[in-house]
Amino acid sequence: MKTVTVSAGLAVVLAVGLAGCATASPDADAGTATTPADVVEITNCGTTLTIAAPPRRALAMEQNATEILLSLGLADRMIGTSYQTDPVLPELADDYAAVPVLADLYPNREAVLDAAPDFVYSTFTSAYSPEAAGPRADLAALDIPAYLSRFACEDPATGESAVDFDGIFAEITEIATIFGVTERGEELVADQRGRLDAAIAAATAPADTSLLWYYSGTATPYVAGSGGLPDAISTQLGVTNAYGDAEQTWPAGSWEEIAARNPDVIVLADLTRGGDGDSAQAKIDYLRSNPTTAELDAVKAGRFITVSGSSMDPSVRSVTAVEAVAAGLAQLTDS
Repeated sequence: MKTVTVSAGLAVVLAVGLAGCATASPDADAGTATTPADVVEITNCGTTLTIAAPPRRALAMEQNATEILLSLGLADRMIGTSYQTDPVLPELADDYAAVPVLADLYPNREAVLDAAPDFVYSTFTSAYSPEAAGPRADLAALDIPAYLSRFACEDPATGESAVDFDGIFAEITEIATIFGVTERGEELVADQRGRLDAAIAAATAPADTSLLWYYSGTATPYVAGSGGLPDAISTQLGVTNAYGDAEQTWPAGSWEEIAARNPDVIVLADLTRGGDGDSAQAKIDYLRSNPTTAELDAVKAGRFITVSGSSMDPSVRSVTAVEAVAAGLAQLTDS
């Protein structure tokens, strides 16, 4: 049995070639997956994963991984999901309802092993902590390939240095290759690229427009710095990330510093976990009640744009965030 080796960075380039050598036939229909004749071997965050056959009992450790699998039509190959942070995308709701939820947050190692997965997928390193599924090496020793997003590698040097949309699409393509549904991956990426291009073309904000991406916290606000998805979206839309000079992806800001930067627009993460200042409305209420932030131009003018919290992390929601911010900027520019 021949082994197909796929480099994570070249997954998009190799997808067409793998469609021919890693599948026995094209997808017959949306509900039937093909069966590759070859083993798929990839280098993922510096670790070699060998997938002997397309996974049939996949476990997604949080919502972003879940929605990628569901968008590829793989609900019938999933034995579990966990860590839902937002209402699932409406178009995926029916499929999501058919997948068992193993835990509100991360399932522990015992729960993971009891589910008997043949593949584990996470978009965050924390899923492989000892308190959750356990280290990927331990799962590999049990013949369970454990995949980690290229944007969250245990050793950052083995992954992507910054989030970009090519990397997101490469990850989708790689997951589709692992599951033997390369055509579905190509279709999903083509749709996402088309939507991204349309959103960028519709962007009308002046180039000197600055955006503060406000994720969470009131006493200490956490905002988007360099290297993350909000920074990539700002670049795509031709505007400035107000904290783009910060070295961290999600730095702890201060209201005095934010007041000094005085962003033109504030993008609010609408989080549903129920913490202090998590929802978009709670953030707006705080910004208007805090004497320091109440004087911000964006607050006085009501220049707010709301996106779901999970869309600020790389996933199939990333393009949705671009569309929402582009539309919001166009509305604010026209008003």
